[in-house]
Amino acid sequence: MTASPGASSPSPETFASGWRSIQWWPGAFGLAFAAYLSIDLLNGTEHGTDFAAIVAASGLVYLAAAALEIPWVAWPVFLLTVVVITVARLNLIPLDAMGAMLVAAGFFAACGMVRALRRPNRNLPLQAIAMFLFGGSAALALFINHVVGALLVAVGLAAHAGWDVYHHVKNKVVVRSMAEFCFMLDIALAIVIVIATLRG
Repeated sequence: MTASPGASSPSPETFASGWRSIQWWPGAFGLAFAAYLSIDLLNGTEHGTDFAAIVAASGLVYLAAAALEIPWVAWPVFLLTVVVITVARLNLIPLDAMGAMLVAAGFFAACGMVRALRRPNRNLPLQAIAMFLFGGSAALALFINHVVGALLVAVGLAAHAGWDVYHHVKNKVVVRSMAEFCFMLDIALAIVIVIATLRG
């Protein structure tokens, strides 16, 4: 994905600033979380498509922060998605995690549009498009061949990792700690999904 029309490309100074801003603990946390999620994937009890909701959740976190124009809100929304996905995976109550993500995305998009009536929100349209693409690809992965679906989930996660890098460098929409955490989670989980899927 690319920046919105007219947006300038990050300069070398911007990249240097982004590198210096790396806090390391969010990345370590993201890598540890990916390792935890990968256990059942590597031992064969879960399939790559079981992680489709995480792709949708990644887009939702950014959409929520953009809609409310509060970068730190990305963290509580992320924690909420973890609860939803965990409840769905453990079958604690009848809950469709993917459906819940899409409903939440609609809610935040509506909130953002209402707020935009009073004050323009330049980030909302791009994040809404991103949510549509990430959420749509994640939902599609659930209705196609398991191997292709798993690889589609991995591609979605890898693409979102690039989205994380862009927002970390530009320091926009979400706090940098979230972008850093999400990058490591996305890229590590994408790699494991590809390995587990090709291994059969």
